[in-house]
Amino acid sequence: MQLEGYFDFISERDIRLKGHRIGIDNVLDYYLEGYTPEEIGANFPDLSLEQIYATITYYLHNRPQVDSYLSNLAKYREQRYQESITHPSPLLQRLRKLKSAKFQQQVSVL
Repeated sequence: MQLEGYFDFISERDIRLKGHRIGIDNVLDYYLEGYTPEEIGANFPDLSLEQIYATITYYLHNRPQVDSYLSNLAKYREQRYQESITHPSPLLQRLRKLKSAKFQQQVSVL
């Protein structure tokens, strides 16, 4: 099997291990922090060691492209996070109001 056969290339920001919702970025984050494949497997028990080694091997064979992918993904996630802070969803706004009201009730009881 070719290395690419282990992955689903869903979009430019989403490469997952085939049959899983786990992205290669999740595995590679651990790998780049110095975890062994076995330690990574302990964090992702649904993945086989073969899949973890395939992800690492794919990274090592395509390092410039995968580094760019990881960098772009981190920038995208940070951008989305910043947008969520400046433009919270209606649900988050409602939850914040409820939390504030509950806090005000607790303060008034004291």
